[in-house]
Amino acid sequence: MSADPVSALAARVGSGVELERPSDAGHGDYATNAALRLAGARRRAPRELAAELVATAQELPEVERAEIAGPGFVNLFLVDSWFGDALRTILEAGENFGGAWAEPREHVQVEMVSANPTGPLTVAHARNGAFGDSVARLLEFGGHEVTREYYYNDVGGQMDRFRASVEAARRGEEPPEDGYQGAYVKELAQEPGDPVEEMLHRIEASLERFRIHFDSWARQSELEKRLPDLLPRLDTYEQDGALWARSSAYGDEEDRVLIRSDGGAATYRAADVAYLVDKLERGIDRAIYVLGADHHGTRNWYAAIARMLGYDPNRVEVLLYQLVHLTRGGEQTKMSKRRGDVVFLDDFMDEIGVDAARWYLVKSGPDQTIEIDVELAAEKSQKNPVYYVQYAHARIAGIIRNAGDAKFSADLAAPPAPEERELIKRLAELPAIVAEAAEKRGPQAIPQYAIRVADDFHRFYHEHRVLESDQQAFRLALCRATQTVIARCLDLVGVEAPERM
Repeated sequence: MSADPVSALAARVGSGVELERPSDAGHGDYATNAALRLAGARRRAPRELAAELVATAQELPEVERAEIAGPGFVNLFLVDSWFGDALRTILEAGENFGGAWAEPREHVQVEMVSANPTGPLTVAHARNGAFGDSVARLLEFGGHEVTREYYYNDVGGQMDRFRASVEAARRGEEPPEDGYQGAYVKELAQEPGDPVEEMLHRIEASLERFRIHFDSWARQSELEKRLPDLLPRLDTYEQDGALWARSSAYGDEEDRVLIRSDGGAATYRAADVAYLVDKLERGIDRAIYVLGADHHGTRNWYAAIARMLGYDPNRVEVLLYQLVHLTRGGEQTKMSKRRGDVVFLDDFMDEIGVDAARWYLVKSGPDQTIEIDVELAAEKSQKNPVYYVQYAHARIAGIIRNAGDAKFSADLAAPPAPEERELIKRLAELPAIVAEAAEKRGPQAIPQYAIRVADDFHRFYHEHRVLESDQQAFRLALCRATQTVIARCLDLVGVEAPERM
């Protein structure tokens, strides 16, 4: 059987067939609407096409019976042996089940977080990191070569104000009116040298704790040195003493200022040019930027740069995410790095733990604003979804420990029970779930799927004894496969899979 049991079955039923699980198990193990989808292009009646699919399906050894439903749906009822074979496939693939589907394989760089080192990372930056790193993990699991990069501005007005704020604290004075405040400024004042370097060390330590390891760090000051050679390659014009890129002619919403009229300083848009060229010249096939929703205009800007310089704009992606709101007792926590009344990532991890922090920052789609109930996120009970999924993994680990050296086998000694069939079908969904999540850059699908796996496992466990049962070997194999799938899901969103809880 193929490493993806469901896709393999769909391909045998017919070209263009996709299988889904009906909401009502009485309508079959799988169903397809291929006849409805293909009828127009093939100029055939849907039920006529459905009849052909039924005839093909009924000849397959995996199919017990097939039937037409409604205007042209085809429902498939599978033989018992398919479930044993699917389970065997999952066990044989082990921790690789659902992966290695990338074709062609690419060198992908995910640039994320990239906050200026003017203070500790906040929960908003953490959503950037959790989202970007989960996308990176999905792409790695698929077989792509993925590197993670952090880009930061180490020069300019913000950095000057930050350094001035620390210097003021060293003199025992208040920071400048437009400077930075907070306990971290006073802490940095106790350290000698440039506070930017120390702040970067702290940011890196926070991210490592958050389970994000960066392969490289890029400085704006270094990249800007390339601008004199790059600007002549762009389509530009001068207006009001400033140098503009004619980016609107290349798909951008408007033209962008590259060199300011007041002093001739380069804008951050100009730095974007140098950075994108630097990425693509390093042999990166796909450059992914993870940015807050307030940078929505940047998506077209990067594509315009690529077109202007003769690069394929499809090599550039911009992923946007919305804000994060934390609530406690129904009240929202305010966030401002300069005032110092912020929720820092380290404090967030201290309160709810790294696992819950990663889970809650990924569980919703990036286009949705997240509201996190801090008290629920910190709760160690099955009301907390991350705890609920981890508990399923730990429970299985306990069963396997107690089994000792007992045999595991996907061989069926009896017809699988309804709960066993449903759990195997759920596990078999992983390859499609992962591939779609990666393609759509939507890692929120993984925790949503993990909860369904945990639900199905708990139903199975509630109804059937595993150890010392007539079906012990098969049920132990089913537990092992479930443990593997849950562990993979947790890893894809940066959450640990505990053996004990």
